[in-house]
Parts: sequence; structure tokens; C-alpha cells
Amino acid sequence: MPGIQEVFDGTDHKSPEHTQIELEHQSSYDRDRDELARLGKKQVLKRNFAFMSMLGFSCTIMVTWEGMLVLFLAGYSNGGPAGLIYGFLFVWIGTLCVFTTLGELASMAPTAILLGGNAALTRPWLSTNRPSGWLNVIGWQALLASGAYLCATIIQGLVILNYPDYPAERWHGTFILWAVIVVAVIVNTVIVSLLPKLECVILIIHVLGFFAVMIPLVYMAPHGSAKDVFTLFVNAGGWQTTGLSFFVGIYGNVFAFLGTDAAIHMSEEISNASTNVPRSMIVSVLLNGTLGFAMLIAVLFCSGDVSAESIIETPTGYPFIAIFVQATQSIGGSTGMAIIIVALGICATIAFLASASRMTWAFARDHGLPFWRYLAKVDPRSSIPLISILVTVTISCLLALINIGSATAFNGVISLTISGLYSSYLLAAGLLLYRRCTGSITIPNTYEANPKIITEGETVSGQGVINLTWGPFRFPGTLGIVINVVGCVYMVIVVFFSFWPPVREVDASTMNYSILVTGFWILFSIVYYFAYARKVYKGPLIEI
Repeated sequence: MPGIQEVFDGTDHKSPEHTQIELEHQSSYDRDRDELARLGKKQVLKRNFAFMSMLGFSCTIMVTWEGMLVLFLAGYSNGGPAGLIYGFLFVWIGTLCVFTTLGELASMAPTAILLGGNAALTRPWLSTNRPSGWLNVIGWQALLASGAYLCATIIQGLVILNYPDYPAERWHGTFILWAVIVVAVIVNTVIVSLLPKLECVILIIHVLGFFAVMIPLVYMAPHGSAKDVFTLFVNAGGWQTTGLSFFVGIYGNVFAFLGTDAAIHMSEEISNASTNVPRSMIVSVLLNGTLGFAMLIAVLFCSGDVSAESIIETPTGYPFIAIFVQATQSIGGSTGMAIIIVALGICATIAFLASASRMTWAFARDHGLPFWRYLAKVDPRSSIPLISILVTVTISCLLALINIGSATAFNGVISLTISGLYSSYLLAAGLLLYRRCTGSITIPNTYEANPKIITEGETVSGQGVINLTWGPFRFPGTLGIVINVVGCVYMVIVVFFSFWPPVREVDASTMNYSILVTGFWILFSIVYYFAYARKVYKGPLIEI
């Protein structure tokens, strides 16, 4: 089979048809390696994932129908049944636009970091890459801790359901959280080679588990009226208007769609990344959105009187468990249904760790983090960023200690996942939209001879070396601009309301501390940059 040099050396003047046939037969590994080389990066991780395994990875990391049940009360208190439904549709459409936009960016630069893989996109704002990277790193660290925390507290809730005399303590939840993270570490290190196959199995469980929960719920529970489900709004937060209450309550639905960009951070471990990464993100949003919306409708019709004290003030801490008991009239059956959600939550935590560690490794590779010399190392035997995995786990375990002192303070960590991740998305999407509107991105010539590869010491677009080019996945023309604009507007709304507390009259127990943590993290990154990083960080690093 001819190599890439033979196809593009410009000396063999073959017809475009013949060249296209050779390109189609070129191995995906060579194509992925050459795309990284074009961006100045070396191939150091093993590409064990294909489209279906990455689709399973993306779907199970989002756990939308499961997350919607877990955070059901957030949207119900501010929005009510109608607010939950219309809020879900609003979030679903917005998320689809966001990850269509990021899919275009990932197709242009299939590396493990959003802005970092494409220096031409960030120039002349190379410093913009730093806050984007830092926000994404802290967002993923918080998401790992949050996912493990939700699994741990649901387990505690099930123990309370089955053993009402159990004296629940916050430190119990912290120890269970650590146990969940230990499981994630084992899968991501000891049996990491099986992770792609495991994700395919988890995808099947994710879909079958949906029916295992929904069928008994719909069959056994009494059904409410369509009028109450589709027209009843609730403003339990005491906000000035129902509309304001609606936007405050959408964070539960937003959280249920978090993690879609995990595929981007796994770009250097999936074959044919420039196509499979955006495809897996879009399909996972569509599939998970469909399952999540169906489950939401079913729960709202089968929930009975949600305002009842037995549901709102349930000792388990999770109204969905009380709804299951009300529907099935069986503690054992309700426990079995909830265990499905816990199991899939643990599977999501495994994927959280994989993605968070890759993001940390990729940013450290560009000298963007302290101790980057160690964080950027890849274990030669397993080809995984082992040090980044261990550091990510350590940070999450330390964050879990916050829960021992105050569950309210730890809720700020959960809110941080939204503000951190969506702020980083907004910076990346905003720069892409700017480049698109100014005509700075060109359409690649498939048959262009001698495609330019960046080498160490060379500059990027604007200096006569290489221009921004679209990848194989994009929406052309006006449609693409509209999608980008809608996605950016949606992200501004999400980030703005991610800092709001659930009630108008706040005290220490209801305050949303995510704005404090996010502000501190941004301030720390700025101080670190001017104190040290600007001496070693010159934008995305050219390795070859």
C-alpha cells in the first residue's frame, strides 16, 4: 500500500479519481497520525476506540435519563412539570447546537484539548487558550467528584430505604465516594485495554436499563392528567417571575447533558478521529436526549403528588426513589430499579476519570499546568497518562473531604461543573465563530500536493506556514453560522444562571458558592501565568 508521501509527493501526476481511491485505502492509523503531525503533535496514545465504542463512551458519560431522575427536584422546584418539559427541550436543542459547533472544531483539530490543538484558531489570542484550558480542567475534575458523590449518596439513600434505623453520616458518603473512584481507577489502569469493549456493553445496559425502569413505572403507577403535566409551572424559589424561576431551574437538565465533550478529550485514542469524534457526540446527544425526554414524560405522569411531604422530604434524599416506591408499592422492586441507576452512574464515573485525566494530560503537554513535566508523561507499557490519572483521582478524593464538613459547600463543586465546562466551551465556540465570519477558515483541497506539516520552531496561520482548514465534519454557509450563534447564546445563558442559588432569599445553606470557586480558579490561573507560565507557555506546543 502506498504511503502518504507517495500519494502527495507531487511527482506522480495521477488523476484525482486514482488519488481518491488511494486515499480511501490509506489506513485510518496513518490518517490520524498525519492529522496530528499537521498540528505539530506526536502519536503517543493507543487508538483502541472505534465509532461504536466511542458512542458507548459518550452516551454512558452523559447518562441523561439517569441524571434527569437524580436531579429531578431541581427543575421541579423552579419550573414545575411544565418547566421541566420545556426546559428539557430548550437544553436539548442548545446542547445539540453547542456540540455541533465543537464537533466542527474537533474535526479541524482532532486532539485531546479543545483550543490547544489548533494554534491558528487562537492566534492572536494565544493567552485565551489558558483560561479555556484551566476552566475545562477544573470542570472535569469537579464532574468526576460530583458523579462519584451522586452515586455514593444514592447508595446511602437505598440503605436508608431498606434500613430506616441506619444513622446516615456525611463521612459515610465520602468513604463510599472513594470506593466508587477506586473502581474507576482499576478499570482505567489495570484493565484499560478492555475499556472500549466495556463501553459497548455499557451502552447496551444503558438502553436496556431505560426500559427496565420505565416499563414497571408506567405500568404500575397511577397516571396524572396531561393538563397538570404540560401547563403547571412552579415557582418554589420565590423569584419575581415564573420565567426567571424557569431559567434558574434548568441547571438540572443541563447537568444531565454534561460530559458530551469527553469524546474530544479521547480524540487521540479513537480511529478516524476527525469524523468519528463529532459523529459520536451528535448521535449521543440525539440518543440520550430521546431517552431522557421519554423518561421525563413518564415520571411526570406517574409521580402523583410530587409536592407531598413523603416525596419532597424523603429521608433517602432523592425524590425519584420515593416515586419508585409510590409506583411499585415495593421496597425491593424500587431498590432494584434504583440499583440500575447507581450501576450506570458508576460506569459514567469510569468514563469521567478517563476523560478528565486525558484533558489534564493534554493541557500539561502544552506546558499549561504546574508540574507539566510529570503530568505530560505517558506510561510506556500501557500507553496511558498514568500520572495524570493518579493526580486526577487525588484531587477528587480531596474534594470529597468538603462533603464531611458541609454538603452545601460540596454542592458548589457540583455547580462548578456547569460553569467551568460551559465557560471553556464558550471561549472555543466564540473564537471559531469569529474565524468563520471573518473568512479565516478555508476549505481543504483533497488533492493538494505536499500538504504542510508544522515542525518545531515554525509559526502558524498569519505567518505564511499553514492556514485554518475545515475538517470533514461541518455545516457550511449560513446554516453553520446560525448553529454557532445559537450555541453561543445558549452557553451565555447557561453560564449566567449557573451561579444563581435555588431560592431568592439565601442563607449559608442555600447559597451557590460556584461563582466563588470559579472566580478563584480564574484568578489563580492568571497569577500563575504571569508569575511563571508565561516564561514556558507560548501557546500549543509543537512536538515534531
